[in-house]
Amino acid sequence: IMSERTPLLHYRLVSSVNESEQPSPPATEPSEQVPGSGGSPRKQRSSPQRPPQKLSVFFGVVIPTLLSMFSVVVFLRIGFVVGHAGLYQTFLMFIVAYFIISMTVLSVCAISTNGALDAGGAYYMISRALGPEFGGSIGLMFFLANVCGSALFVLGLVEAILSTFGVPEGKSEFFLPSGYWWSLLYATAIALLCLFVCLIGAHIYAKATFIIFLVVIFVLLTVFISFFIVKPTVVTLPGSVVNMSGFPTTANFTGFKLETLWGNQWGGYTLDYTTGNMMTFASVFAVMFNGCTGIMAGSNMSGDLKNPSYSIPRGTITAVIFTFITYNLLSVLVACSCDRVLLQRDYSFLGDINVWHPFVIIGVYSSTLSAAMSNLIGASRILYALAKDDLFGKVFSVAKRTSRGGNPWLSVLISWFLVQLVLFSGKLNTIASIVTIFFLLVYAAVDLACLALEWASAPNFRPTFRYFTWHTCALGIIGCVVMMFLINVIYASASIAFMLLLLLLIHYLSPTSSWGYISQALIFHQVRKYLLMLDVRKDHIKFWRPQILLMVSNPRSTVGLITFINDIKKSGLYVLGHVQLGDLSTLPSDPLQSQYDSWLSLVDHLNIKAFVNLTLADSVRHGVQHLLFISGLGGMRPNTLVLGFYDDCLPRDKLIDPTLTSSESPNPFNPSQDLEEPPLFHFASLRGSSDGQDYGEFGNGKALGPQEYVAIISDAMKMLKSVVLARYFNDFERAQVTSPPSSTSGKVFVDVWPVNLLRPDSSSYVDTCSLFLLQLACILNMVRDWRKAKLRLFLCVEEGRSVRGSEEKLGQLLKELRIKAKVQTVPWDQVVQQSQLILDQAQPPPAVRFLYLPRPPADTRRYAAYLRQLELLTQDLGPTLLIHGITPVITTDL
Repeated sequence: IMSERTPLLHYRLVSSVNESEQPSPPATEPSEQVPGSGGSPRKQRSSPQRPPQKLSVFFGVVIPTLLSMFSVVVFLRIGFVVGHAGLYQTFLMFIVAYFIISMTVLSVCAISTNGALDAGGAYYMISRALGPEFGGSIGLMFFLANVCGSALFVLGLVEAILSTFGVPEGKSEFFLPSGYWWSLLYATAIALLCLFVCLIGAHIYAKATFIIFLVVIFVLLTVFISFFIVKPTVVTLPGSVVNMSGFPTTANFTGFKLETLWGNQWGGYTLDYTTGNMMTFASVFAVMFNGCTGIMAGSNMSGDLKNPSYSIPRGTITAVIFTFITYNLLSVLVACSCDRVLLQRDYSFLGDINVWHPFVIIGVYSSTLSAAMSNLIGASRILYALAKDDLFGKVFSVAKRTSRGGNPWLSVLISWFLVQLVLFSGKLNTIASIVTIFFLLVYAAVDLACLALEWASAPNFRPTFRYFTWHTCALGIIGCVVMMFLINVIYASASIAFMLLLLLLIHYLSPTSSWGYISQALIFHQVRKYLLMLDVRKDHIKFWRPQILLMVSNPRSTVGLITFINDIKKSGLYVLGHVQLGDLSTLPSDPLQSQYDSWLSLVDHLNIKAFVNLTLADSVRHGVQHLLFISGLGGMRPNTLVLGFYDDCLPRDKLIDPTLTSSESPNPFNPSQDLEEPPLFHFASLRGSSDGQDYGEFGNGKALGPQEYVAIISDAMKMLKSVVLARYFNDFERAQVTSPPSSTSGKVFVDVWPVNLLRPDSSSYVDTCSLFLLQLACILNMVRDWRKAKLRLFLCVEEGRSVRGSEEKLGQLLKELRIKAKVQTVPWDQVVQQSQLILDQAQPPPAVRFLYLPRPPADTRRYAAYLRQLELLTQDLGPTLLIHGITPVITTDL
């Protein structure tokens, strides 16, 4: 009698690549050989390369999938399910279980018909669809699940053998000795047999599957025939590991009787005689679900199929339907002919009522041995795929070695060694649940991969199998996750946590892959959808935010300004713009294409959230106009133009300055933030640099004159864009904000002058421009690193006018605007130079100043004088922003 204590056996992964599909290496190319293989020319000539894609639907998909789904559950657990759950609940369980796996089957068919699969099976599907993080984490768990699954099948076979040929109860004679070490010896021998087959190659296993399939089908036929030809009999029940006194020691095989069917219609959950645990719907369903898995076996052999896109959907679905019919038909026959006591107390009763008892034993042995080998060979292929992808660095690099025929023999050895380690644990009932949960997690990941591809709506995702939607993918994910938690809540939670840990490790430590990232496709799809929903006609002042275009002549000298503007964008659009002078019609190619990667590396290096827009124009003015017209998309377009100030100061290269600090804390895992890597940036040298070349736009040989500079300001205002001019940000040190010097008592100040200092009588602090200054200063104060900065608002008052009234009025306005600032009055003196007036009031000096930018004169002949006034106004002030607002940006309404 075979063992009723055999661990619940699970499905396995059939080899994803047969050696026969791999081309022979060139004669001059060295290759690894299996030790002892010799690799003689005679052997090579005796094994000519066969044409690839040789298997039909039946041999390539149906047989592997059927063997994967049946295993020994069909022989040992059908009676267990019907005996506890009853016929009606058994039907319900099969319907629910097959609904869950059918949703996953549709996803597998869709992905497998969208392109050729390589080694790794489900790992390859997931990694190429969801990216290396998901693929690597799921792949490692899939590998461990196959290793443990192989050990489970080996131990199950050992227990079945000992049950038949071991020590009979109450007798001293025996065929095979038993005990822990003897069981370990038998398990090791079986594992070595599996290793021998897998080292020869997957093609040997592929040939054996057909023979095993014939054996299993023959045994199943004998089981079905036995129900009709075996006469009613009394079956002696096996012993129990729990005290169940008062229970009968025999049970009846009644043959087909209506009374037996009535007695087995409804559920009758009781204690499991092998464990003593009380059975419930959930526990019985978890056991039954093991016989409904293994659906990926066919898709993992796509490289050997004549027509994968034709074979995989039809073969997999055929196998699923066949097993569904077989399980349900067997359940009906069992319910009609076996009383409940027999079903609940003897899980191996099919052997007792068979026309010849050893038939079922042979079926159990053959299917279990096949399952152990296929799990081992599947684990080796997953390990080989992980090693080829280098997701774990040098950890798995040794597993890349293959034999002359392409068999990853070292991966097989590593997998066998791990199986042997697991065998030392002996009983694996606990690991069995974890393995099942790992496989369900893989199923859910495949559904997630298909769902992501469907939602991304990428034109290149066009599988020939179209009988799926995102609804089926979502149902598959939900079903697999529910089953995981139904089996064991703790193990399911731990498995998901383990997957997330692996995901984070791979994300930070693995090299960048070239597989493409589904996240980018999903983001694009969602961004496009929401951009279309972003209607500029529905803009409202309450939800205004700065959307900034910062013009950068050369980023080497504007690092401080770039990081500062990143602080005042307040979750708005931030675009770095650059104009290169030239005429595309006279150039052989677009010179901007080669620069774009350097700008993106700069964005990563400074850890800012910005886009990059580059343009080619015949003048800087026309280039800025281009960018103002075309930057952004839909409702996300720049409303503020930021320019560096026009002066003759020599710029300093901050990209090679070791004191440079980014706008946020650097990421230690991101190599792009290494300040010692200037090759990331291929920007032109600054004017005044040691190479003697003048690439700048300001100073001698400038590409931009004062007239054109002021004209750009005027153009932006005509286009209803606010304008900000930034001066002295070469001297801006962010470290002084985050860690203020002791000379300032640890305080940081931001000074705001919301009045036109060139004509203080022409405007007030409540006009649009002044309120725009206040808004930007308030936004800066909301940033984390600037939150402790104190706003100082300076109010200019002419001599002889009431100071108290002006202060109260301005204080009331700030209260209504919810801006916390200290108001200081400054007596206006026409004689004192404006810049000196500002300096006299700033004690201690602020980190940055916000000044009012007057509108340029209408007469272009006065542009130079206008620029000279701005230069005198901001002379020696330190980091300063000259700001002119065009549209209202602040409101007191709720």
